[in-house]
Amino acid sequence: MSAKNSFQPAWTEKPPKTGSYRSIFKWGGPAEFKHPSSAWYAMIKETFGMTDADFKKPQLEGNEKVEVKQAISLSERQISAFMDIVGKKNVATDDYSRVKYSHGKTIHEAMDLRHNIVRHVPDIVIHPRDKKDVRRIVDYCNAQKIPVYVFGGGSSVTFGLQTPRAGVTLVMTTHMNRLLSINEFNQTARVQPGMFGRDYEEALNQAPERFDTDLRYTGGHFPQSFEYSSVGGWVLTLGSGQASTYYGDAYDLVLSQEYVTPAGSFKTLDFPATATGPKVNDIMKGSEGAFGVLVEQTMKIFRYMPENTQRFAFMFHSWDEAVDASREIMQGEFGFPAIYRISDPEETEVGMKLFGIHGTPIDSLVNLRGFKPMERCLCIGTTEGEKGYARHVKEQITRICKQYRAMSLTGYATRLWEKTRYKEPYMREDLQDYGLIIDTVESGVTWDNLHRLHRGARAYIKKRPQTICMTHASHFYPQGTNLYFIFILRAKDLQDYRRFHDGLLDAILQNGGSISHHHGIGKLFGRLMEPHLGREQMDVLRVLKNHFDPHNIMNPGGQLGLDPP
Repeated sequence: MSAKNSFQPAWTEKPPKTGSYRSIFKWGGPAEFKHPSSAWYAMIKETFGMTDADFKKPQLEGNEKVEVKQAISLSERQISAFMDIVGKKNVATDDYSRVKYSHGKTIHEAMDLRHNIVRHVPDIVIHPRDKKDVRRIVDYCNAQKIPVYVFGGGSSVTFGLQTPRAGVTLVMTTHMNRLLSINEFNQTARVQPGMFGRDYEEALNQAPERFDTDLRYTGGHFPQSFEYSSVGGWVLTLGSGQASTYYGDAYDLVLSQEYVTPAGSFKTLDFPATATGPKVNDIMKGSEGAFGVLVEQTMKIFRYMPENTQRFAFMFHSWDEAVDASREIMQGEFGFPAIYRISDPEETEVGMKLFGIHGTPIDSLVNLRGFKPMERCLCIGTTEGEKGYARHVKEQITRICKQYRAMSLTGYATRLWEKTRYKEPYMREDLQDYGLIIDTVESGVTWDNLHRLHRGARAYIKKRPQTICMTHASHFYPQGTNLYFIFILRAKDLQDYRRFHDGLLDAILQNGGSISHHHGIGKLFGRLMEPHLGREQMDVLRVLKNHFDPHNIMNPGGQLGLDPP
């Protein structure tokens, strides 16, 4: 192999410097990395007209020390009052804390931080120890008209953590991060909102040892941010996990919630169902910190039976056949798969390179069977639950896929995907180090409008020269699914990227999609809430906002489009 063919870019392998901007915008664990494969690297060079010379030296990496020019506007008396509530060690005023706990994982924020640009920070950061601390903090802030923001896992991709009006940020993951109890009779778990997903799932899996239960349990919620997102954040942003088709979205999984709001504290009831009018529990789901602070929640849990998992994968001749088979599976009344994904032709080709299938004997066999590149569509998935149920659902899925001329790939492709399903976001830093952006936008859609949305959003993305667009559906319902658009492009600057991103959101609305399926709204999509929901529904949300938060101290500055900046 020649030196030219064996060249590898200088992908970063060192943890970010302590106190640096990169340590804030980098995804995941500081010492964890996943670099583009050689096939991906070749694809990127070809698509963007780049050569090895373009990858010899990274561009702006953001290794500089964090500095904040925004002065603290709170008085010494006010800061002292917070220290009296939580203790001095739980109040931070240093530059790094103020930046870290007011930034999420949007590409916009990463681009700013690479240039050492900090637009919004809180005055101080507070780490409440329990719900009593939260109550005292909110009461004090309400009396003093001090804005309150809440930071969970930090994985927001919608500006959900931005603090445009300064004030205080409450970090929930420091102390309020425990699984409090498991009710095995009701099959529920009482958990604090700051618990990370991986810790929550581990505690449930080890329930006999930790809580003296008879059985092991699972939460059933596995978003791509699973390792670094919080249980409270799932509910507050209406998140979906990769196995949501079987277990349900976060909306379905939370049974009751406890809140501290400026208007008072309350806990909703944890009955599985009641006929007591509109449910406040439903109102608070997806409220994104605009009404109050979530301090505790009761979640549904499920029996943990990984030994019963059945894996499958199929290749379809076309996107139309993949969609039609998926609708039949979801409406077949025989049960639901847990994980179920279909990739459109472009994502199928890119995915085969990502997973190392491209150019292998399996790829050759698929080609020989008449599944043509840039037409074929990959489907992967699992079934879970009781042993007989899991087998039955897989058998029915297999039957339907064969009716639509799909070729079985066994469970091999699914196992490859499982190995890297939480690691793929790590590549965004690698690409951005060399001036490339990889980002996502997702939308909910009904079956009868799926193809219109797929064509319309892709047309907008692909009209930009030298742009890769991968699309999949991964959260399924009898009435529809979601479309998840992943794109790779080059942008001149942040303004150029903002124009592209805003245009894509508009294209999704114009083609009948929702502005978000499971990432939430934050302040990034707030401007689209009224065009999407209509004035009447937004007026209802504004009335609720005014009731719970009459002085607009809870996450102000555009969250959910309730108080446009």
